[in-house]
Amino acid sequence: MPLRTLAAAAGLTFALSAPVQAQGSLNMLCAPAADWCEAIAAAFQRDSGIRVAMARKSAGEILAQVRAEAQNPRTDIWFGASAETHIAAAEQNLLQPYTSPNMAGLHDWSRNVHRITGERCVGVSSGAIALAWNRELMARKNLPVPTSWADLLNPAYRGEIQLPNPNSSGTAYTIIAGLVQLWDEDRAFDYLKRLHANVNAYTRSGAAPMQAVSRGETAMAVSFNMEVTSMAQAGFPIELGYPTEGTSYEVACMSIIRGARNLAQARRFYDWYLTPAAMDIGPRVNQWHVPAHRDATPDPRIPNLANIRLVNYDFATYGEAGMRRRILERWDREIGALPR
Repeated sequence: MPLRTLAAAAGLTFALSAPVQAQGSLNMLCAPAADWCEAIAAAFQRDSGIRVAMARKSAGEILAQVRAEAQNPRTDIWFGASAETHIAAAEQNLLQPYTSPNMAGLHDWSRNVHRITGERCVGVSSGAIALAWNRELMARKNLPVPTSWADLLNPAYRGEIQLPNPNSSGTAYTIIAGLVQLWDEDRAFDYLKRLHANVNAYTRSGAAPMQAVSRGETAMAVSFNMEVTSMAQAGFPIELGYPTEGTSYEVACMSIIRGARNLAQARRFYDWYLTPAAMDIGPRVNQWHVPAHRDATPDPRIPNLANIRLVNYDFATYGEAGMRRRILERWDREIGALPR
């Protein structure tokens, strides 16, 4: 892995080389893949002349940092991570309201989170939770391909599944909240308890289980479809499918931090990203998220959400800080504390 990617993956802040005529600076926390974070930071810096310092961290880590810095913010813009984490931050008055002049071209799901948060975040991309597996490892171990949530309980999968930890991973919270909405809370947690016997690890980030599947370190994972597509496009023997019962999805968001030191630059980045040209950067670095702008360039490798059975995900309810805290505490008590 290149040194710059290792640094970003570790959450280390780096500053991109400044243009000749600097126009101020911008401090950004970024949740998606490091290559994408680096690409958009570099493109914005080139287009605007604004010097960008960016750190790549998981959703839970970003939310914790924004909370910790509430009285003295060091971050200006928060890019990526599920709407639920932004909604929780908005509820705690950690985000700055802003309405971009570039809102008109966005999909309804993008504008919806802007509305329900009182203009404190906007959707930038979307994707659905999928089941992922390493086809070579599955064949070698003679394991059946899963097609449903129920299939994952098969005793043949004991120790073969990797999942993220919801305390640090927005992906994990989206999975759990989706199961709660698919069934009900008690049934969802009963399912997770039964699934625990087949889980070999709960990882810090949502991308880690899918990466382990790609490398053949574990047979299966649950992850966002765009993450799996990126690994498949990179040549790894990874495949995906969607649970027949239905699955959850995310709206990844962008927010300006309340009290941002570089507010004008943060608004300029916000406006810049809400354009087709900025959203077309993702596919150029092998990132296949559904873009929020209707006029972004179509590509058959970008998943079509219309072809996936999705739960009717209630972002307002499951983004509420009290709800999130209660679900995480129940997971710690009933799942995280189980013996391995």
